[in-house]
Amino acid sequence: MTRLSVEMLAADAPAPITSAGHAQLGIAVLAGIAVIVVLITRFKLHAFLSLTLGSLVLGAVAGAPLDKVITSFTTGLGATVASVGVLIALGSILGKLLADSGGADQIVDTILAKAGGRTMPWAMVLIASVIGLPLFFEVGIVLLIPVLLMVARRGNFNLMRVGIPALAGLSAMHGLIPPHPGPLVAIAAVKANLGVTLALGILVAIPTVIIAGPLFSKVAARWVDAPVPERMLPPRASEELEKRPGFGATLATVLLPVVLMLLKALVDLVVDDPADLTQRVFDFIGNPLIALLAAVLVGMFTLGRAAGFTKGRLTETVEKGLMPIAGIMLIVGAGGGFKQTLIDSGVGQMILDVSKDWSIPALLLAWLIAVIIRLATGSATVATVSAAGLVAPLAADMSTTHSALLVLAIGAGSLFFSHVNDAGFWLVREYFGLSVGETVKTWSVMETIISVIAGALVLLLSVII
Repeated sequence: MTRLSVEMLAADAPAPITSAGHAQLGIAVLAGIAVIVVLITRFKLHAFLSLTLGSLVLGAVAGAPLDKVITSFTTGLGATVASVGVLIALGSILGKLLADSGGADQIVDTILAKAGGRTMPWAMVLIASVIGLPLFFEVGIVLLIPVLLMVARRGNFNLMRVGIPALAGLSAMHGLIPPHPGPLVAIAAVKANLGVTLALGILVAIPTVIIAGPLFSKVAARWVDAPVPERMLPPRASEELEKRPGFGATLATVLLPVVLMLLKALVDLVVDDPADLTQRVFDFIGNPLIALLAAVLVGMFTLGRAAGFTKGRLTETVEKGLMPIAGIMLIVGAGGGFKQTLIDSGVGQMILDVSKDWSIPALLLAWLIAVIIRLATGSATVATVSAAGLVAPLAADMSTTHSALLVLAIGAGSLFFSHVNDAGFWLVREYFGLSVGETVKTWSVMETIISVIAGALVLLLSVII
């Protein structure tokens, strides 16, 4: 079987496990994914354990010795955590600083002060998109809920009119824009350029969130009359603070890692000489680890110290920022282990061989695979890392831009139709006080719009560039 590797694969990774026929490998993939789906949806087993067991089933059905399957899984898990673990940690710290210092509230209040009734949905999508850059989706929802509820009550808005734009902004950032975990893993798996992916991701995300956010919110408000659930009005973080950071400093801190990574991409396009000092400098400062680390260090002053935090309070904030990421890190790592088991079992090569005879474009195939896994497991992150492992061989002969678009196609597919097996579905339902049917008509449809529009834009860009 052909040896396959991805960027995250360790140098001393084991040789591919087995040389099985396409039929057996196909059955192995279906069996592995089926085990993951049943364990997550039927038995409510944690995604980390489900992915671990699914990987073992995949390798066993493929005919591999179980000790080799375990080696592949642990190699993939370790390489994935080594690749994105520090980035997840830094992003979580930055998000906690943003929330606890009142910086997020400062961004929100400043923008809302300049927004009128008709522009309020557009203001909400802008707020959510900016705040959603360094924050995990669930953290962003918790952070924005008090704002959404207060804006809806103060302006007498249907909650869908301001809520859907904010959710669209958060969701698009989560699925399409690094340094979120899913896009980072997919970038490493298909060996895409991070800066190019970031730039194209922003290009795709802007029209996507406009359509799925402010425009769809008009329809959603007609479908569902959602008053403000008073019981869900929690206190805001900045209410206990005597002072909070300024708007400009907060915005600059949030955007700092994005700007550094984009500058690296721009320099890479203009200067094509690895020995050039300018390129080497920007390769360093535009590395996602350095960019996020810089934002965290700057944020300790522009956010933490500006809010009056002592050194002890800053240390406490950093510790609290790290605590919630254990589960996320393990799920992402186990997804990397599952992906490596797919690769070492020969599944990636099988898909490459089989797809040569198909007329379906590689980008559409990647989107469809991510959609299927998303519908089955309910997790956008699991869908992204699993689909990335399956389609990674398709990127071997792609250009820099098309490999970046492959990442975005996977990310777009991973957002398709969130339903009852997705934790985000229940989070939205509870916070917004909706029934299951109302959540489907609003949140689930919005997620589908994001997935379809973003997927279509990716395919369009693949024709143009």
